[in-house]
Amino acid sequence: MAKNIQSLERAAAMLRLLAGGERRLGLSDIASSLDLAKGTAHGILRTLQAEGFVEQDPASGRYQLGAELLRLGNSYLDVHELRARALVWTDDLARSSGESVHLGVLHQHGVLVVHHVFRPDDSRQVLEVGAMQPLHSTALGKVLAAYDPVAHTEAVEVERKAFTPATVTELDAFEALLDLTRAKGWAADVEETWEGVASVAAPIHDRRRMPVGAIAITGAVERVCDGGELRSELVAAVRDCARAVSRDLGASRF
Repeated sequence: MAKNIQSLERAAAMLRLLAGGERRLGLSDIASSLDLAKGTAHGILRTLQAEGFVEQDPASGRYQLGAELLRLGNSYLDVHELRARALVWTDDLARSSGESVHLGVLHQHGVLVVHHVFRPDDSRQVLEVGAMQPLHSTALGKVLAAYDPVAHTEAVEVERKAFTPATVTELDAFEALLDLTRAKGWAADVEETWEGVASVAAPIHDRRRMPVGAIAITGAVERVCDGGELRSELVAAVRDCARAVSRDLGASRF
């Protein structure tokens, strides 16, 4: 039988310790609770902190669980629940808007489409569940990059490819777009990823106000936009849909 890796066992024990009892623990408390030398405990904590699994309070020096660990937990718990909770709302949104609706989550440096409702007409369409979309140019991606710190890091630390002449690739301009997204509560993609296609997306939050995904309406520019701007009724509809799903996930404030 293969032996367990001791350092991983100690890191797991440390995370369990931080998950229970007091909100924050000092180095001495952690080391004594796990019967570790302070130097060993500090090395593990430093590694976990570098990966975002542990955070250190700058004032007290005490440690607590980090946001990355919570995000990983959400990705396991919420993707399946997210899709289940969104089914009825996204069907209604496609029917009322007359356009395709996509539900996306952060995955491997991009947006994974986990649910797709076809445009309610007789046109030929391709199911996009399982497709990956870029973070920096799509409405779904910009919403996630604006609200999820991990998505933001992934979007700014990679090369942002220009898919069309409208794609924003320069870092300062991209950060300004994310600031605008947070201020408005929604993001747009007007021919930034695909010529002739426009999209509007809004974020979905869970009961901890953590961003767990986004919903988008996507369609031809001539239908989704009016005078070069996204139709206000579609913006309102996608925001209402995202709020409804968020409420079903336990979010209480918007």
